Amino acid sequence: NKCSAQLKLCLILAFCLRSMLVTSQEVNGQRVEMDDGKSGYVGSKVDLRCRFINSNPPVKISQVTWQKLANGSKQNVAIANPSLGVSVAPPYRDRVTFKNAAVRRRTPTLEDTTIVFSSLRLSDEATYICEYTTFPAGNRENTVNLTVYVRPTTQMSLSTPTLVARSSNLKTPVATCISANGKPPGTIRNRWETRVPGEVTTREYINSDGTFTVQSDYILVPSRETHRETLTCVTTYNEEVYTDSVTLDIQYEPNVMIDGFDGNWYLNRENVQLSCQADANPVVSLYQWRLVNNSIPSNVEIRDNVLLFKGPITYEVQGTYVCDATNSIGTSSAFVEVSVL
Repeated sequence: NKCSAQLKLCLILAFCLRSMLVTSQEVNGQRVEMDDGKSGYVGSKVDLRCRFINSNPPVKISQVTWQKLANGSKQNVAIANPSLGVSVAPPYRDRVTFKNAAVRRRTPTLEDTTIVFSSLRLSDEATYICEYTTFPAGNRENTVNLTVYVRPTTQMSLSTPTLVARSSNLKTPVATCISANGKPPGTIRNRWETRVPGEVTTREYINSDGTFTVQSDYILVPSRETHRETLTCVTTYNEEVYTDSVTLDIQYEPNVMIDGFDGNWYLNRENVQLSCQADANPVVSLYQWRLVNNSIPSNVEIRDNVLLFKGPITYEVQGTYVCDATNSIGTSSAFVEVSVL
């Protein structure tokens, strides 16, 4: 019937149009070749490849335009025109060039319009469009994503200028390792190497420019035993490794002991003395001697941290001798019981 005949005619027309479209695509087979993605470090150089594959017979290239796609808007970067020559937008003029010298000739060849970024900046990270304007085929374009990496700056320091060992045995951060302004964040890792047992806390911050800072603190109980121990922070960024170290400076009150009494002080023995030894940070500023429940005998001379027993010793020097050692952190004491045989 009439309707059936019209339907058949529509199907035949659709098939013919599709065949023409496929044939046109095959004949016009121009395309723009680019890398899927490129990356580079701040300050480095990177090539953004763009190559036009022409058809046979070839079409005429009227212009090539490089654009930066950021926040949904396009910004011109560089243009190559057979009649007008090459132009680079002011923000990129000192840093972007066409790699192929043939692009800059009086009679240019525009099949390869790869551009080179030098002194890469963090703000260069974006999607870039390479668009070919041709006649009579129209426009052909492709895109490449440029990722910009930033090596972090690693710095290590003591958490506070003065660390003091206290009897409370409270844990406190003693050293801080900061890997600042790096990108991407997932590749920044801080770890600690030391003989001193402790705990580690790590925090990550995002900076206003899109970089990241990773801060790692080493926590322990400051003590005399941890004084002058070394803490090393090992930062790994991608495949690169950075190390930095600090030496702990723990202040503590004197740890005191008395040397000199060997248990064999017999009557009339000569040339004996007691010496007060103190391990302290900062150093001891004052030594004081005393004899428990008595006065130090007249034949005993005090010379700072030493007691000199002059002449033959007698039973009068017997007793408990105490040495008090003082520094800016506190005072500690030691005693020895002296007996004469």
